[in-house]
Amino acid sequence: MKRQFHRVGAVIAGVCLWVSFGGLAGSRIHSLDFRAAQKEMVVTIHASGTFEVKLTPQPPEAGVDASLGRMTIDKQFHGDLEATSNGQMLTAGTAVAGSAGYVAMERVSGKLRGRSGSFALQHTGTMAHGAFQLSVTVVPDSGTGELVGIAGAMKIIIDSGKHSYEFDYTLPEAH
Repeated sequence: MKRQFHRVGAVIAGVCLWVSFGGLAGSRIHSLDFRAAQKEMVVTIHASGTFEVKLTPQPPEAGVDASLGRMTIDKQFHGDLEATSNGQMLTAGTAVAGSAGYVAMERVSGKLRGRSGSFALQHTGTMAHGAFQLSVTVVPDSGTGELVGIAGAMKIIIDSGKHSYEFDYTLPEAH
């Protein structure tokens, strides 16, 4: 029902755009192929589960400020995402306790709700006086295999030392 509602909404939006920008202005477009528009529909899907992470500090490079750090990331995802990931993280500490920042890139490979492939995640995180802000998004056009076209954002949850994720993503419908 939800998928059909999204399709109907997309068709209505497409007709409105066609009328607004082309249909009444003498456009060369003479017809719309609604079946083609339906094939391109995407639906937001929610995935969740747990993961284990191993962060390995890397030796500092010569001449780099000691407040900057680098780590490798190894993860094992469970739940709707059965996958492993490898990546790298850069960190910046400050003289103020509870304030820092990091960026990271990781390649996730495995199965997402039964679809095989890989994709890249980009992290941007800051902590200001103990208050966290974190953004983890799928790198555009990074999907491979059955995950080509994936887009979305992941929320990382840490509770009592246990890690879990909530992942809202879109994928073109399988053909």
